[in-house]
Amino acid sequence: MTFGEYTAVPHDRPGADAPAPSSAPLRIGILGAARITDLALVTPARTTGDRLVVVAARDRGRGEAFAAEHGVERVADDYAGVLADAEVEVVYNPLANALHGPWNAAAAHAGKHVLSEKPFAANAEEARLVAEAAKAAGVSMIEGFHYLHHPVMGRVLELLDSGELGDLVEVEAHITMPPPPDDDPRWSFELAGGAVMDLGCYALHAHRSLAPWGGGEPEVVGARGAERFGVDEWVEADLRFPGGARGFVYCSMNAQWRGTLRVAGTLGEVTAADFVLPHRDDRVLVRTGCGASAAQRTEHLGTRSSYTYQLEALRAHLRDGAPLAPDGPDAVATAELIDSVYTAAGLPVRPAHALTP
Repeated sequence: MTFGEYTAVPHDRPGADAPAPSSAPLRIGILGAARITDLALVTPARTTGDRLVVVAARDRGRGEAFAAEHGVERVADDYAGVLADAEVEVVYNPLANALHGPWNAAAAHAGKHVLSEKPFAANAEEARLVAEAAKAAGVSMIEGFHYLHHPVMGRVLELLDSGELGDLVEVEAHITMPPPPDDDPRWSFELAGGAVMDLGCYALHAHRSLAPWGGGEPEVVGARGAERFGVDEWVEADLRFPGGARGFVYCSMNAQWRGTLRVAGTLGEVTAADFVLPHRDDRVLVRTGCGASAAQRTEHLGTRSSYTYQLEALRAHLRDGAPLAPDGPDAVATAELIDSVYTAAGLPVRPAHALTP
């Protein structure tokens, strides 16, 4: 799947068989013992049959406990040990945001492909350096915007591509969550935390995915926000596509969970009830026409995990040469948009870190 050449994602039907796996399992090394790893990698790997070869945590005991609980084959003494493992071909990086760029670059230098949790790096400058390292090493570097691989987002793009919604007019994305604990890394500026880094990046990336129908990449025309603990607690941003369509993003780390995406055209609109976590709510609400000719319908696209689709897409890319987004250059473009939002809101861009961890 690429943004410039849209390919529809097959719909997930209740009871449908999972896609056939591509040849040999991936051999994956894990950096850290982050909570997200179970949902984002461990559970999908059980479905896809990919191997969790080695894990390392901040202390070996934590790594051993993680490996025992999740079926990882062995434990390394440190993160560098994961990169040095000759059997590892893919490194999964779910570390704190500030450690994404340095360890993504280190993995590239070690000749490993990378599946990185978003955001790809702390800022656009760092993202460019990491993407250059991946290109020089000839490895694939994928930013984990898993939602893009689910049929919910595929259907949104399909409705635009079919012409049923007409020309793109407006995009609106709301992503909010209850506040993390006060000592959570998401409240740390030095660890590249903040609402845009954790949540708003999904909304901005979703806007970017609509570039083929918006006449090109969206630009930030204004933004506002408020801070807590030195990072953005909430931010809202106005965007504009070259073709004239408007965009709006709202993200907050002090609200109830919400992950809606509304895309409106000249002939109708579609709303994904939860485009970020479609396994929790797979509804796609479509409205077309007006007055007596108005019609609306609800489509269900399946609650199979978007993370499982993502891992299958990664395997198809590495085993069969299938195209895969978001890649390094795409991650750089998203980081540039994130930096633009912070600048427009009068908030500081996250600091870069040395790319030698």
